Amino acid sequence: MTRASHTEDVTLSKDGLPGWLDPVVHAAETVEPLQLSRFLPPANGAGRQSAVLVLFGEGERGPELLLMERASSLRSHAGQPSFPGGALDPEDGDPKGDGPLRAALREAEEETGLDPSGVQLFGVLPKLYIPVSGFVVTPVLGWWREPTPVGVVDPNETARVFTVPVADLTDPDNRATTVHPSGHRGPAFLVESALVWGFTAGIIDRILHYAGWERPWDREKQVPLDWRA
Repeated sequence: MTRASHTEDVTLSKDGLPGWLDPVVHAAETVEPLQLSRFLPPANGAGRQSAVLVLFGEGERGPELLLMERASSLRSHAGQPSFPGGALDPEDGDPKGDGPLRAALREAEEETGLDPSGVQLFGVLPKLYIPVSGFVVTPVLGWWREPTPVGVVDPNETARVFTVPVADLTDPDNRATTVHPSGHRGPAFLVESALVWGFTAGIIDRILHYAGWERPWDREKQVPLDWRA
């Protein structure tokens, strides 16, 4: 894999952010872990540290989020839309410090070709836990200050890279509930010919809610996990 080359100096900054991101900044500073998920990191410190990049940009239709779809050949999360991200490497540094920031940018560059130098990191959400994989995930919030071309870097890992307007994510017609075989119910988004569900949809759902962007939607509307547009 190509190693990230622009992550030597990684800091958080709110300077110069567009005004529409103010509610997201406030949410990141005030939200409690249990307001995001009931799945929190084990108290004994178990779990593999990882990070995802929740990257906001501004496109032709206003605010948008960067997502990718994992390759169908992968053993884990095959074909599932997600934020760019992955496990921390030793060179990323302290998992309790700036390690998650470095990992989020590095993984985004490796998976989408994103130029990290055009990204301004402005916040982090509380660490969450994915029981099925054992990952402890830090969602890192970024502003795509200087957009650069993105796309599939390694077809063995990524099927496509795409952006989704926040307007589509808040559209009640694009919202639904999925029911996992385990019985767990969770939010889902039907956008860009994809079904966004699981951990990624949960983070988007909570951001929309606590940023005050959420619109009323039919929580009884269910879609299967194998939904296709």
